[in-house]
Amino acid sequence: MTAILSSLSLRDVSFSYGGTSILDRITLDIPQGQFVTLLGASGSGKSTLLRLLAGLAEPREGELRWQNQPIKGPGLDRGVVFQDYSLFPWMSLIDNVALAVAKAKPASSRVQRRDEAIDYLRKVGLDAALAKYPFELSGGMQQRAAIARALALGSPLLLMDEPFGALDPVNRARLQDLVLDIWETALPKKTIVFVTHDVDEALYLGDRVVILGASPARVIADLPVGFVRRRDRQSLYHSADFHALREQIAEALNADTLQLLKAA
Repeated sequence: MTAILSSLSLRDVSFSYGGTSILDRITLDIPQGQFVTLLGASGSGKSTLLRLLAGLAEPREGELRWQNQPIKGPGLDRGVVFQDYSLFPWMSLIDNVALAVAKAKPASSRVQRRDEAIDYLRKVGLDAALAKYPFELSGGMQQRAAIARALALGSPLLLMDEPFGALDPVNRARLQDLVLDIWETALPKKTIVFVTHDVDEALYLGDRVVILGASPARVIADLPVGFVRRRDRQSLYHSADFHALREQIAEALNADTLQLLKAA
């Protein structure tokens, strides 16, 4: 059997908080350039796992490695997009993104940083809002700015924690397509781990869906998503293969719920 060439590796990763086990022996291998959606019910440990990958917390047991190096803390090699946008409210959009450029390229001049910030904001359709502050923007525009800031770091690994969960369906769909555009056109292609609890979103975006069971979280299914890129929502959502995979995911989640109820 050929060994998996993995850029992101988790080996028997467990995590506890306040004496409660949150993650239980998570093992995953994610090749470079793959788009993985991490699916599970609310409270199943998805965000905790993402925080470990970002280096914002440490596992109780196990090992996390990115590009053959142990993850020991935050780093510019891992960009993070949170659900709450996390922009600095006292800074304009251009200054928020220019700050990320400064971190990625500390030797760059102020003019170079602003020029690059403008370029990233243009990529997400915000070139007309450069001087605006986060409170002046809609939720969708703030999230686009947060994505631009994450891109400005130049990180080869992008970690996204339910970034569109609070958005209306139209803006959610637009930003899904934006992320796919960024992922498909980046050279080299970024590795993305995208947390969601929405099955349709997971299948539309991902090359692969990893499903976490709850209490504590562990991998209960790891499914390839073989739909051809680029995906058309209307034809995808009406295909028999889509519904079969959706049903497979629902069965995995329902079986885990029933198991938890029996153990209660």
